[in-house]
Amino acid sequence: MPATDPYLVRLAPDVHAYVQPDGGWCLNNAGFVSDGETTLLIDTAATEHRALLLREAIRTTGAPLPRILVNTHFHGDHTYGNAQFVPEATVIGHDTCRDEQSAAGHELRLIWPETDFGDIPITLPAVTYHDRLTLHVGGTEVRVIHPGVAHTRGDSIVHLPERGIVFTGDLAFQGGTPFILAGSLNGSLRALDLLRSLDASVVVPGHGPVTDPSVFDATEEYLRYVSELALEGHTKGLTPLETARTADLGTFAALRESERLVVNLHRAYAELDGLPEGSPLALVTVATDMAAMNGGAIPACHA
Repeated sequence: MPATDPYLVRLAPDVHAYVQPDGGWCLNNAGFVSDGETTLLIDTAATEHRALLLREAIRTTGAPLPRILVNTHFHGDHTYGNAQFVPEATVIGHDTCRDEQSAAGHELRLIWPETDFGDIPITLPAVTYHDRLTLHVGGTEVRVIHPGVAHTRGDSIVHLPERGIVFTGDLAFQGGTPFILAGSLNGSLRALDLLRSLDASVVVPGHGPVTDPSVFDATEEYLRYVSELALEGHTKGLTPLETARTADLGTFAALRESERLVVNLHRAYAELDGLPEGSPLALVTVATDMAAMNGGAIPACHA
């Protein structure tokens, strides 16, 4: 099987992760829990075609198609495929996730107009929660937890305490650069502490291979680096782009999507300026700066 093909990882008899290599832009992870009668799906995919591949992957395990679909956050790579699972599945998300998804619409089509996203009507959560929600799939308890403003304002963690498994959404990337455009640097650090407290031994990140809790330390190390870099640049009166261009990435240069550094600096600068976590940024400026860090072009969509 080519390395670019999605694949399933059986994490427990009733739990699978669905991984889309290489985990780059618009290639997210999903997962599902099934007792053979009821299936709960965690996230979908960016395009109609990829959502249909996910449907087929679920079928290959003998599991029925999902009756419950939890979105970890609003970004289109995790939600555009929702329509391929309704009306059979009820979509669940945080209160703010629904608002953010509605406001964002088909923004990925605007960013990557040449990508064939297919038929992807915006399908919002029909059920929302505020703090925590507990679901049950057969005998498996599924805890949905809002960590506060972090990757976005409406993130959800999906924790299976009896299985020692956690689906982080984009609170953690394995092999890729964290991305806090719509959230908070400080909030992301708090979310990592929450993730550690769950004591899960198996971690399904939002992008990249299934891993273990070491990804929390690696993510925190990068975010602390951004924080220190931002404080230095902000104190000197440099713009986020100027700071990013002169930065030594060191070991972080090995991460995919290194151009995200300037985006993360914009968010860190906003927090240094005292703006509330999750405050909207000047998207045209941020996108222009990220393109500048990527050789003058918007990064390619991998979906």
